Amino acid sequence: MPSTIAEKILARHAGVDEVQAGAIVVADVDFAMVHDARAPNAIRMVDKMGAQTLPFAGRTAWVLDHYSPPPNLAAAQTHTAMRRFADEHGSPLYDIGDGICHQVLPEGGHLTCGDLVVGTDTHSVTYGAFNAFGTGVEGTDVTAVMKTGKVWLRVPETTRVELTGHLQAGVWAKDVTLHMLGRFGAEGLNYHAIEYVGDAVRAMEIDDRMTLANHAAELGAKAALLEADDKTLAWLAAHGARPPRPVSADADARYANRVTIAGAELAPQVARRHEVDDVVAVTEIDRQKINFALIGTCTNGRLDDIRQAAAILRGRKLARGVRMIVTPASRKIYLDALREGLIEILTAAGASFEAAGCGTCVGITNHLIPGDHEVAISSANRNFRGRLGNHEAEIWLGSAATVAASALTGFITDPRTVDGGLWRPGHE
Repeated sequence: MPSTIAEKILARHAGVDEVQAGAIVVADVDFAMVHDARAPNAIRMVDKMGAQTLPFAGRTAWVLDHYSPPPNLAAAQTHTAMRRFADEHGSPLYDIGDGICHQVLPEGGHLTCGDLVVGTDTHSVTYGAFNAFGTGVEGTDVTAVMKTGKVWLRVPETTRVELTGHLQAGVWAKDVTLHMLGRFGAEGLNYHAIEYVGDAVRAMEIDDRMTLANHAAELGAKAALLEADDKTLAWLAAHGARPPRPVSADADARYANRVTIAGAELAPQVARRHEVDDVVAVTEIDRQKINFALIGTCTNGRLDDIRQAAAILRGRKLARGVRMIVTPASRKIYLDALREGLIEILTAAGASFEAAGCGTCVGITNHLIPGDHEVAISSANRNFRGRLGNHEAEIWLGSAATVAASALTGFITDPRTVDGGLWRPGHE
């Protein structure tokens, strides 16, 4: 039977020749992750299940990234319990400042093409950038995985998205994902797998591919999968991953939807206040003043995102009254940016850096709280009311380039209209 990438990966892990969308499978897991916001449930369930031995714990990473650093005693106690658990069971541990779970797992070589990876976060779909089926589960589910090495899933239908041609300079994967949200709506592809294909996808570097897969969570997708190519295989080899098992869809695979996006016609996009799917081209926004700018998070905190911002802000200053926070997705990214001089460029422009983590994105660590009626523009994945800690503030979303251009002018700005806004990898 012709199959999609998702169907092939889940069939292989269920030990059967083929599966169809809608089927329920019990599948072998290759790697699992639990972060500190879900760790208490996972640890409690170990006791409740009476799980004396956890054979899969050695392939389950514990990541301290949401409460990083811990803003209160309860969070600190959770971290203590996670460290103790990892030591007792031989689990990989990523401590405060090491990075965000969706960055450190591939950086640590924990996954490869064709894998099934589960994590306690909706943005575990990020792993699909590496031709793996990554999906989010609850902390209690990860406990069962540590005990059995298995998870049950319903095989999702697949939406195939072909991104034709090439993206304009100044347009990024973030703009593609925002366009998708505007087209389908939040949760518009609920429980679908998304296959991203096409020339514009193949032209993307790994950093942008991770953004493309990551933002599928806001569409409600169960997974987002890209085909493997030489860039994928080289990146995985450089990070010590296991030998890859690339998976491609059959030419006559059955899809719930087939979508075509002309890459060359896409302009930078922004999601307006409070709604991830209220999306328009940045050219439609007229003199919208901003007060805060946030670059980073698991969606757009990678090295190319920081490079985008540095290209625009090199030798310049933030607009008067604008504050900027940059959150690298991992300690490694911070160090790479430091070596390239990007930290100095952005700091001299007026930006502040914080340790790699999720705290600012979800409003936990209180590093970036706008005042009443102030406006933030962010490269994060969500702009829900109150997301940054104040229900009376506004949050807009855009690419790192759009955020940096806006911080430079003080108004939401098309990055293509400012010097440096047309930077692309390999064109330094």
